[in-house]
Amino acid sequence: SFSALLGVALPGCATRRPGGKIPGFLPVPISHADSVVVPPGYTSRLFFAWGDPISTGPAFKPDASNSADDQAVQAGMHHDGMHFFSLPLGSNNADHGLLVLNHEYLDQKLLYPDGMATWTPEKLRKAQNGVGVAVIEVMRRDGQWQVIRPSKYARRITAHTPFSIGGPAAGHALMKTAADPAGRTVAGTFNNCASGKTPWGTYLSGEENWAGYFGGGQALTADQRRWGMRATAFYRWDQHDERFDAHKHPNEFHRHGWVVEVDPMDPASTPVKRTALGRAAHEGAWVAVTRDGRAVVYSGEDARFEYIYKFVSRERI
Repeated sequence: SFSALLGVALPGCATRRPGGKIPGFLPVPISHADSVVVPPGYTSRLFFAWGDPISTGPAFKPDASNSADDQAVQAGMHHDGMHFFSLPLGSNNADHGLLVLNHEYLDQKLLYPDGMATWTPEKLRKAQNGVGVAVIEVMRRDGQWQVIRPSKYARRITAHTPFSIGGPAAGHALMKTAADPAGRTVAGTFNNCASGKTPWGTYLSGEENWAGYFGGGQALTADQRRWGMRATAFYRWDQHDERFDAHKHPNEFHRHGWVVEVDPMDPASTPVKRTALGRAAHEGAWVAVTRDGRAVVYSGEDARFEYIYKFVSRERI
């Protein structure tokens, strides 16, 4: 979590312990300034921003001229959930570890020198590399956090990264496509929201509001309408990537909307879509362990009139 990253307890998130005290802080004033404002005694410092290389690789170009291949090894856009994994594995080291964070959505007009004045397959590929998940190695030195480059752990997971399908939906008829007749492998993840950390050391992210990437034409099904698909995709991905044309490939739509699991310690591992946790516009997934050792995963949906979900594992962990 961010509090673990900073090495302090965040007052707004603190849990009172017997005999313990919750630290306080002075409130910040209301402001319209386009800046980060923190209370007296606190500091903020930017150390990993959109377009920064995750390891070795091209630097961010302010004129938006980075290529799609550049974006595939740079930070993606807009994260709102991250977790810290100590290094070495299994330690409680608070000064060195991996930071895993989501890249939820796109301001596509900022990705290109001419904005969205034109729309091409290469522009689409850059957009598809701007979403997903990033793994970076970080270390605190002299009280300051920095990204370690190069890093053998650094990784970007995008809309093109191969995923395996785990759980009861694997191989289901609704998961089979022309590109994957077995229904067990999916290309990519996107609109990843919030995050969770499992007791076994992996990272969870929910695929939220994925329907905006698909276009279904004029004859939308009840299922497509229920999730908010439009005739033309909001992000226009259907115009240059046929798998997002739900009229031509209706089952591709079913292969998104899951909680995904990433092993940050193994950059060669294949991420998994955990279908046992259900398909929804997942805001995130948070894990607890019961007294008898079962994993409990809580998730919800960032939408009106939707639900909160609780999954309890059959087996003990």
